[in-house]
Amino acid sequence: MFIEKLISKINEKKNPTVMGLDPKLEYIPLSIRRKNLELFGNTFKAASESIFEFNSKLMDAVIDVIPVIKPQLAYYEMYGIEGLIAFCRTVEYGKKKGFIIIGDGKRNDIGSTSQAYSSAFLGRTVLEDGGKAAAFDVDALTVNAYLGIDGIKPMLEDCASYNKGIFALVKTSNPSSSQLQDMVLEDGRKVYELMADLVTEWGNELIGEHGYSSVGAVVGATWPEQLKTLRSRMKSVYFLVPGYGAQGGGAADVSAAFDNKGLGAVINASRSLMCAYKLDRWKKDFTIEEFDLACREEALRMRDEITNEIN
Repeated sequence: MFIEKLISKINEKKNPTVMGLDPKLEYIPLSIRRKNLELFGNTFKAASESIFEFNSKLMDAVIDVIPVIKPQLAYYEMYGIEGLIAFCRTVEYGKKKGFIIIGDGKRNDIGSTSQAYSSAFLGRTVLEDGGKAAAFDVDALTVNAYLGIDGIKPMLEDCASYNKGIFALVKTSNPSSSQLQDMVLEDGRKVYELMADLVTEWGNELIGEHGYSSVGAVVGATWPEQLKTLRSRMKSVYFLVPGYGAQGGGAADVSAAFDNKGLGAVINASRSLMCAYKLDRWKKDFTIEEFDLACREEALRMRDEITNEIN
């Protein structure tokens, strides 16, 4: 079951954090980019090679620190097919190194299209003569559940069949989320509270021995009061919490996501880890060529800050 695999890896590393891998060329040292420009020209292929080298060095640097990586698909798709190849290589490399992989695609649709998304990331794609193969084969996928159960049911089935997980958007970290998600319904609930109740219900058949489900929720660190309310409302739901670091969330903001055993959430940081060499606290110690070493130090600092707060 995905949720037990996730909790086991968090306990092994004693660290409930996620490294988001959302690469842009501007984040990558010029030495890496120039090498690939010389080999492949100013092409998507060169970008893909640079991205994968960057990602693999970041993963190598934090292999004993961080349990989970979360590549955001948009940052690969913008480099076309070669970008998706970099995504696949990143997933394969991450799995070989023992990371839990969350594909951040926020997929949503209904019916057969939802099934196709689920087959691509969570289940298996049917080939000739009834053969089946995994396409992207991540451990979990972020999904947009605001289309209702039609878009989620195929994913629930694949989670059960293939020991995978999903994290459904409930209260997102962006400032304008309140335009829709905070609207009050006739029964007094806010829209995000209704979604919280649905996500809890949808995950009832996938609860593991720790009392948490493989159907998780995305709840932003930038809304600490709502995060606290949702933790008490969604007792069986594991949280994926974006918004730490570059978006302004800190350890105190995310502490309410955890239960009294230190479980219940994984906290994501992307730019503050990938570009740690740009942070004032590490600038004097590391050059851009030492981006991986700076990332490691920031990962250790993040781990200690969060675990000290929740303990």
